[in-house]
Order: sequence, then structure tokens, then C-alpha cells
Amino acid sequence: MNSKTAFITGVTGQDGAYLSKFLLEKGYEVHGLLRRSASADVVGSRLKWLGIADKIVLHDGNLTDLSGLIRVLQDVRPAEVYNLAAQSFVKSSWQQPLLTGNVTGIGAANVLEAVRITCPETRFYQASSSEMFGLIQEPIQSEKTPFYPRSPYAAAKLYAHWMTVNYRESFGLHASSGILFNHESPLRGIEFVTRKITDAVARIKLGLQDKLALGNLDAKRDWGHARDYVEAMWLMVQQDTASDYVVATGKTVSVRDFCKLAFEHAGLNMEDHVSIDERFLRPAEVEVLHGNPTKAKEKLGWEAKTSLKELVIEMVEADLERVRRDQHL
Repeated sequence: MNSKTAFITGVTGQDGAYLSKFLLEKGYEVHGLLRRSASADVVGSRLKWLGIADKIVLHDGNLTDLSGLIRVLQDVRPAEVYNLAAQSFVKSSWQQPLLTGNVTGIGAANVLEAVRITCPETRFYQASSSEMFGLIQEPIQSEKTPFYPRSPYAAAKLYAHWMTVNYRESFGLHASSGILFNHESPLRGIEFVTRKITDAVARIKLGLQDKLALGNLDAKRDWGHARDYVEAMWLMVQQDTASDYVVATGKTVSVRDFCKLAFEHAGLNMEDHVSIDERFLRPAEVEVLHGNPTKAKEKLGWEAKTSLKELVIEMVEADLERVRRDQHL
């Protein structure tokens, strides 16, 4: 086993791409799990955007296939495994609750089981989510706040989270969970509200559309930059003792205010372009998420570096560049 070898599920996603870049810069050999899909032509777009697509070793596999995971881990023998793969779009989880449970929940258990069978000394990271807090039981959520999931996605993440704790306590695995609050970037999927906003701002600025329809503008989230948050993942895995950590900025902002920042950066008035569409409202809303990152700061020495305004500007500028390129403007 090479102490500088990492294996990442969800390697082609936002977090997987930023984590890969972070680990490569630290001298790691990075391996990733690649799920074959109908969108194979765009599957590596984030890795290409960061200029690292040719530096990662990709392995065919799927979280729902335990035997395949075992074979890959036997081949790679990684020192660190990061499970970032999931059906991660909350809205879709109501339409696909069983798929979400199988991939996001059981899939994480499959990775844990594959690690336990093939390389129990390997250090494991599970991507838990602030969505697990759901109908919040405390105004500011820490590692000790009770969970109350409000979507099939959150329920599946909660199963994966507790399985990680269970494998740590039952089998002695060095298994940690990062309870990450919302983290965004120019690599965020277009279906997520932050990227939907910045992409629309770019298109409106360039005269390609006029309106943006959104759901609950009053929902509040604790938003940070994914680039900052992947460092916290790595720091958890480096600790002598595995544990669970809230990763957040400690500040909360409404969708409306995020939207306002994006439109203002482009010199536009949000009120002229944004409308409410009930189709985008969740069946069970999570009104507020506000993280307490004290433990991560004290134990890991980690804190968010990127301000919300810097994040929004980076996303808007990236989408302006993308739209100009795609439309040959």
C-alpha cells in the first residue's frame, strides 16, 4: 500500500474534481470510480475544466456493485478512500426514492464493506450532509444536534452516516464523516439553485434570456466554496482518531440574497427578472441550515477562506465565460 494513494468515488463530481486537484498537488496518486452512463461524453468535464483529467486513473464501477468495489480496492490498495458519490440532487430524491436509497445509502455501506474486507487499515471518509438536520432541532447545528431528515436524499445520507459510525465502532475502521453544509463553485451542477442562478444571470446579461423562475427565495443556507471544503475532508483523514465534523462557514444567507449578489455583480436588477414558480417548491421544505464549525476549527485547524461575495463573483464570471464560448459571442 502506497501511503500517497487515494481512491475517490464520485470523482467526476464537483467535490471529487476539487479533491482530486488538492490531492494531486500534495503528491498523491489519485484513482477514481467511473460509473458508465448515457452522459459519458460530458462525464469528465469538471476534471478537464481543472486541467487534471489525464492525471487520474479511472476504474469502471458502481456503488451498487459490491463485488466490483472489492475488485477495484484489491487492485488499487489505497491508503485513503473518499466516498463522495451519491444521487445528490435533493429534488430528484422524491421522484426516485428507491434509487436514492440504493445509491446514496446502501452504496456507502457497500464501500465500507469493501474497505473492511480488502483493506481494513485504509482510512475512510464519508460525505455526510447538512440536509440530515432537515427540520432543525437547534438554531445552529453542530455535531451533537439531533437529525430530522426531510427528504429521501437526507434519509439515505443519514443511513450512510450512521453506518460509517457503526463501522468505526464495530470494526475499528478509521472512518470519519464530514457533515458538509452547502458548498458551491463554478463546477456545481446546473440543476442546483446557486448554479441555476449564476447561469441565468450570465444568459440575461448576454441577452439570451429575460426571466429566471425560482422556488422558495426565503430558504436560508450556510454557503461556502467546495474548494475550501475538500481540504477539511483531507484533514479529517489525517487525524490520529476518526470522528465526525460539521464543515460550514457559520453564516447563513437566503436564496434571495444570493440571487441579489449575482444580479448586482452583472449590473442587473434582480426584481426585473426573477419570478416564483411553485413547481420548484419542495414537498417538505428545509427552511434554515446554519452550521457551527467550531470543532473543525479547533481539532482540524480548518476554516472557510472564501467569502460568499467572492464565491458568487467567481461563479458568475465562470458562467459568463462559458456562455460566451458556447454561443460564440
